[in-house]
Amino acid sequence: MGLTDDPFDHHVTKEGDIRISRSGRVVTVVRGAAAAALLGRLGRSDESDQQLLARATGNYRRGNERR
Repeated sequence: MGLTDDPFDHHVTKEGDIRISRSGRVVTVVRGAAAAALLGRLGRSDESDQQLLARATGNYRRGNERR
């Protein structure tokens, strides 16, 4: 199951935090300067938002996982 089958979703709170969820569950909350940097990079055409969100959570494949 990859990012296209089960994508990440994000919601920006009024405090500026970014809540990243997957499959309806909140995976992590990014706050402060990291949230501002991530928000600045989301929506650009040069990088995939899904890859950015996956990297922010630490849940992305590195190519060495067993099946």
